[in-house]
Amino acid sequence: MSETVELVTSVQEQAVASWVNYLNQLRIDNFLGALSRQDVHLRDALTSIDEAIRKIDFEVVAANRGGLHGMHGFIAEVAEVGIGNARQQIMGQEPIYRWVNDNGPVDLMRGTVEIQQKFVAAGGRFALGAIAEHLQKYPDYVRNGGKYQIPRDFFEVVQRLHSLSPEEASRELSRSGDGPSFRDWQRVQSFFQDRSVGLDSLEPSTLEYGDVQRDAYTSTMAAEKESLLATDQSARDVAYQQSLPNLREGATAGLTAATLAGGTAFVLAVVARRREGKRLNDFSGQDWADIAGEAGGGFGKGGVRGLSIYALTNFTATSAAVASSIVTASFGIAEQANKLRRNEIDELEFIENAELVALEAAVRALSSFVGQATIPIPVLGAVIGTTVGTVMYKAVASSLSKREAALIERYLDEQRFLDEQLAAEYREVLAKLDQGMSDYLGLLERAFSPDIQVALTGSIQLAIELGVAADEILDSDEKALAYFLD
Repeated sequence: MSETVELVTSVQEQAVASWVNYLNQLRIDNFLGALSRQDVHLRDALTSIDEAIRKIDFEVVAANRGGLHGMHGFIAEVAEVGIGNARQQIMGQEPIYRWVNDNGPVDLMRGTVEIQQKFVAAGGRFALGAIAEHLQKYPDYVRNGGKYQIPRDFFEVVQRLHSLSPEEASRELSRSGDGPSFRDWQRVQSFFQDRSVGLDSLEPSTLEYGDVQRDAYTSTMAAEKESLLATDQSARDVAYQQSLPNLREGATAGLTAATLAGGTAFVLAVVARRREGKRLNDFSGQDWADIAGEAGGGFGKGGVRGLSIYALTNFTATSAAVASSIVTASFGIAEQANKLRRNEIDELEFIENAELVALEAAVRALSSFVGQATIPIPVLGAVIGTTVGTVMYKAVASSLSKREAALIERYLDEQRFLDEQLAAEYREVLAKLDQGMSDYLGLLERAFSPDIQVALTGSIQLAIELGVAADEILDSDEKALAYFLD
């Protein structure tokens, strides 16, 4: 049962790690996808500007379209289309402007909306005179949903003059020609009173009157390109900020890990008691309290695990599998440290158990990594890899333990036999040594005996025992006389 619990726990731990890794990868993939899409948006937007510049250069300026006094009107139409579409495209939207270019009542189409542009400064009426002429020719234009578009700076003046009361106009407007005059206010008021046209039938162009002059459009379009590049960079910055790890996602990872760990601990606690033969309706209040305690402990550990893995994978160069193994090893070593403090294990056992905890955590991490690489399905590959790897490790570890135990037992038997054999030989050597020492002392005693005859005999025996050559031993009267007289 303990091995099953350990396997389920390890699978649950690596599942959490794989899920956190999936969240991180999804965030990164979204960021890379956003950058790729923004590349397309920028390319399309710049293409629209370049196409507008080409048309202005060749179809308007080179062709002298509109002549000296009317060319800027055609430049405005083409520029409005190019800039309007580019601003849509840089944000990932479809182009909506189309240049009609048929000298008819409509200059541009914005979707289904018909637009007539009036970039006319003659008469000092902010293009309202040109609109009045167009309305005379096409009286149903506004009624049919058409819009008049005038330079942005003209529209701002018309809008302000339209909103002023006679008293405000008399008090605020210039009478010296510096800025809009009271006369200008009268013209604007007269225009809207004399015709069934409201201010809502007018709209500002993206460009001012001076932006579309023959000697200014090149710098205008170049400035628009710079603006598009700035918008593009802003979009990339937003995508980057959205790709960063954040507190909300970290809290979600912690809560999910806590819920999974707590649920796993609850189920395992119930199963353990069911294996003891208890039925659910036989569980006592203490049983449920113990189960709740185990589930609560699992919930707390799971929360710490989820937050730790999220932090390690996002703020350090650590993979999810390795991060999970670090957290697992930390929990395991902390548990061994508590046992050491309670004197349940000694220092050597603490070191050995800590090494085993780290080894098992490393095996799980490697198994999860291999499983995810082999089965590239988020979470599933890591779970299968961890399960297979853990089972294989346990089987090998068990097999190695049995083999090692047999080797140790055989070694101990050999050592016991050798000890007995050496002890017998030692005793035999000691007996021989005692006997030899006794004989040697007897020879010494006889060799140095006061009795001359005994001493001579003892000396001869001592010389023989010490290995003196036979022809050098004075064991006869002849040898003795020859030695002393020669």
